[in-house]
Formats: sequence, structure tokens, C-alpha cells
Amino acid sequence: MGRRLAAIGALVVGAATAVLGVGVAVDQFPRGLVLLVCVVLAGTAAWYGVLRRGAFRVAGLTVAGLALVGALVLVAVTGAVLVDLLVVAGLVASLVLARAALVSHADLPRAPAPHRAVLFYNPKSGGGKAEQFALAEQAAKRGIEAVELKPGDDLETLVRAAVERGADALAMAGGDGSQAIVAAVAAECSLPYACVPAGTRNHFALDLGVDRDDVVGALDAFVEGGERRVDLAEVNGRVFVNNVSLGLYAEAVQRAGYRDAKLRSLLDTAPDVLGPGGSELDMRWEGPGGHAHRGGAAVLVSNNRYRLGRAVGSGTRPRIDDGLLGITVVGAPSAGADHDRALQRPWREWSAPTFEVDADRPLPAGVDGEALVLDPPLRFRILPGVLQVRIARAHPGASPSATAPEGLRAGVAELVRVALGREGRPATSSSTGRRSSWT
Repeated sequence: MGRRLAAIGALVVGAATAVLGVGVAVDQFPRGLVLLVCVVLAGTAAWYGVLRRGAFRVAGLTVAGLALVGALVLVAVTGAVLVDLLVVAGLVASLVLARAALVSHADLPRAPAPHRAVLFYNPKSGGGKAEQFALAEQAAKRGIEAVELKPGDDLETLVRAAVERGADALAMAGGDGSQAIVAAVAAECSLPYACVPAGTRNHFALDLGVDRDDVVGALDAFVEGGERRVDLAEVNGRVFVNNVSLGLYAEAVQRAGYRDAKLRSLLDTAPDVLGPGGSELDMRWEGPGGHAHRGGAAVLVSNNRYRLGRAVGSGTRPRIDDGLLGITVVGAPSAGADHDRALQRPWREWSAPTFEVDADRPLPAGVDGEALVLDPPLRFRILPGVLQVRIARAHPGASPSATAPEGLRAGVAELVRVALGREGRPATSSSTGRRSSWT
């Protein structure tokens, strides 16, 4: 009933906002056109400034700031501030209601509880969530052995030692880099795995359908949990659960002080990677049509495809059991005229079971958020259905975007279907029973 009411609210508020927005645009022409020019100028000048240093950066950002101020003044002097705010508020409200209406919940097959489950936890991860929620004590109450990761410990060695002692299920409470290590061993040994969201962002937990706000409840995956099979991915033999980034972000995370000043590090890195004479042409790769390309300001290779640039579910993966890598290449806006060196389009996105990036030098990479330097060629491949994931029955069990359709038209149609009280699609595919060997 809650989803149905949210869908009705999203449709009503969205329609009213659209009517109001069109009315404002017609009534106040050509103010909207001038406002658009100011916004475009601000964005262009800001991008120019980010890609340069010194006086050129100051000039670009100054022009961007003046254009933005001009846009705000234009809104204020026309006396339409209240109406504009109503349009913005309506858009936000309709998106919030749409997210609530399209929430995913999977009915996963119940799995038997393990006899000797082991939880590994990093007490420092996520600002000390493991200690804050007393995870070791909570695990003991559920019959789960807890192993603390201490400074100097090798996590993979600890996990393999636990398996040798007879562990029949593995869980990790920590960041996604640590999740990848434990998940890789669990997949290799065909053991159930549980992701406990005790890291900072917990992207893997989100896309698996683990409630990131219920750290302790995630332990119930080994008490009365459901099971699904998902994919892992690897680059040059190293397993990752989320993605590997190359280019701008990867270069920035290598710099000293990145953790303390992320925005400043990105701004300092941008001219070196994207600006005139930058290093964006060092990477060589093949597009979906098999044609060779050079360059790319950023390359993102993910364990299944991310939904990017969407109002609902953006930045999440609708599935982690599709058996394909997600590949996104963003080209530098100042790409040269040489056809062999320039990207044909500024943005490419496709899926494939394998992908390779070559270069003339070792490439900085962000692997599940960790800064590494990898020797070329970088060979990526998907490992379909190798991981048996246990998820607590109270948790969604599916990504936030698992049932959210692509595009405005499909989104409206889905909201209408929910508003009419019709049964929804299953949140996950039938791959819960799929098995794949680790090779």
C-alpha cells in the first residue's frame, strides 16, 4: 500500500510540476533563454578553468562565478523566485516519491544456516563502525566466530587459515577492498559469503541489497538468510567487487594528501590528465565494434554495468549477475584532430565479458577505491555466478535500481502500473540457481 500511495503521489506531483514549469517558461520568455545562456557559460568557463593552472584557472573560474551570479540575479529581479522554488521543490518531491514507489525487495530462496561461520572485521573501517555496533559481541550471540584485523595482518592469510580450520561460511565487515579479498576466497572455496556494511560507503552492499543502515542485522544472513549467486570481476588476476578506474580519479588517488583534501587533489590532477599536453593519450583500447582507440580522460571497468545519469537509481548496478563487465570511457574534451588519437565521441558505454587496456607505462588505478599501480596490459574479465551471497531476510536483497526502468517514458509507465496495484517484476533474475566454476 505504501508503494502504491508513493506512485500516485509521484504522478500527481510530477504532472502538476510539469504544468507549472511550462507555464513559467511561456510567461517569462525570453528570461529562460538568457538564464540558460548564463548557466551554459558558467559550466564552460568552469571546465576551462579546471583544466588549467595559474592565471588561466583564476580567469576561467572567475567568469564562471560571474555567469552564475548573473543567473541568480536574473531570477531574483524578475520576482519569480517563489514560483521557481516551487518548480524545484516539485521536481525533488516527485523524485523522492518515485524512488519510494520503485523500491526493490527480492524474495530470495532460504538457505541453511552454516555451522562454523567466521566474520572478519576491521575496527578502523567506516570510522569505527565495528566497535560502535559491538559487532564481535553481536556475532558471538549468533554463533559466529569474529576475527579482528589488526595492523600488519594479511587479510587473505587470515581467511585461508580460517577455511583450513573448518570455516563453512565467510563474512567481512569493512571497506569494499577488504570485501573483495574475502569474497574471492569464498568463491574459490565454494563457501557462502555475507557482506556486512561496516565500511565508509559500502557500494557493494548497496547493490547486493544489504541495508547499509542495519550493520548488526546483516549478521542474520547466517542465521535465517536467503541466498543468491552474483558475479565477481578481475584485472590481471586481482578480484574486485565494484570497479577499477583509470585516468583522472586514478591519478588523483595516488597523490599524497588525497584522503585529507580530495577536491583539491582532483583539481590539481585535472590539468595533468585533461589539459593541454596531458597524459590522456597513454591508454590504448578497443571499442565495442573492435576498432582500436587511444586516450580517454577516464576509463571505468565495473563488475556489471552501472546505471549512470538517471534520476532514479543513478550510480548503482541494477544487476550483479548479468555475466558482463560494464565499460565506460570518457574522452578529453580537447581531443586533437588526429583521427587515430582522438575519441570519436566524448562518452562511450558498453558491456562485454572481457576488456583490455594497454599502455607504454604502468598505469595508476583505483581498484575498489584503493590506489594501485598496474603493469600493462590490463586484462579484465567477468567471473559469472561464482559467489554465493547470503542476505538477511529483512534486507531488500536487490539493488535500488533493480526494478527501476530506464528512461522517463518507461518510468512513468512503471509508476502507473504500481499506482494501479498490479504485480511487479521480480527484483532479481533467475540466476540464484546458476553455478559457475572458478578457473
